[in-house]
Amino acid sequence: MDQARPPYVTLNPRPKRKALGWFFIVLGVLGLVLPFLQGFLFLALGVFVLRDQHLWAANRWAWVEGRWPGMVSRIEALEASTAARFAGWGAGLRRAIGRG
Repeated sequence: MDQARPPYVTLNPRPKRKALGWFFIVLGVLGLVLPFLQGFLFLALGVFVLRDQHLWAANRWAWVEGRWPGMVSRIEALEASTAARFAGWGAGLRRAIGRG
């Protein structure tokens, strides 16, 4: 099994994002045991959230990107558009309450 490593990883640690990622990892581990949770889905989501928080998660995400490049690019584009949408909503809310 070939270990794909990203050439350069910029870690951007944020406590809330780390907590959310670890929450998904714990749900994923529980989902591997419990029949009503999708364990693999939560594990993958946890690694996605933690990919810029920990080096091991960045390495796993690079492996996923090497395995399914089209899917990863679509997921990252969806994340970027969602972040832009939330930033727009935040700016509109600040304008509405007179703080921006």
